[in-house]
Amino acid sequence: MKTLLLSLTLLFSFTFAFAQDDSSSKKAKEILDKVSAKMKTYTTVQAEFVSTMENLQDNIKETLKGTIRLKGNKYKLEISGTEIFTDGKTMWTYLKDANEVNISEPDPNDDSSLNPAKIFKIWESDFKFKFVKETFEKAIALYEIDLYPINKDKTYSRITLKIDKDKLTIASIKYVGKEGNNYTIEIQKFIPNNPFADNLFTFDEKAHPGVEKIDMR
Repeated sequence: MKTLLLSLTLLFSFTFAFAQDDSSSKKAKEILDKVSAKMKTYTTVQAEFVSTMENLQDNIKETLKGTIRLKGNKYKLEISGTEIFTDGKTMWTYLKDANEVNISEPDPNDDSSLNPAKIFKIWESDFKFKFVKETFEKAIALYEIDLYPINKDKTYSRITLKIDKDKLTIASIKYVGKEGNNYTIEIQKFIPNNPFADNLFTFDEKAHPGVEKIDMR
């Protein structure tokens, strides 16, 4: 689950921490600026996605479906029997089968608990970027852009974004892990500006009678 949170964080502020002069970087920046401008017009975002982990050496492939709802720095993530809520200050991780909720305060500087509310903002800082190509997948015109972390301590070596050319929204993100695990998030449905009440992003104990609480704060 921590790896999934990291992958989501690597997907959806928009200030570049460095400048690059080559034409591929300039084209990438022009496209990302347009995506950034469009994302800033949305008050909320709901996305249905498929998350895939692949290890080609060990012939492992795991796929999960999920939904994330975002409002500012608040989010609710639902995937594989787990619901994660945060109101920006507290995080609740609810395990349905166990009827157990873990309560914590996420550390924004810890890669294992980065805020998925940033998943459409990855290129804001600390990356070099390059325009790769235009391509078509499932009859959709896409831009493909590679991001390279400036911080060499990251667990991944490259991130590939695919952007819907017409809608200027993220279609997918893939990060190539240094230890042989590759993670891909593919957006199946993207719905902006749904009216979400703030209580959607907090865990309601009354709605879960008998829930076991584990406070890790």
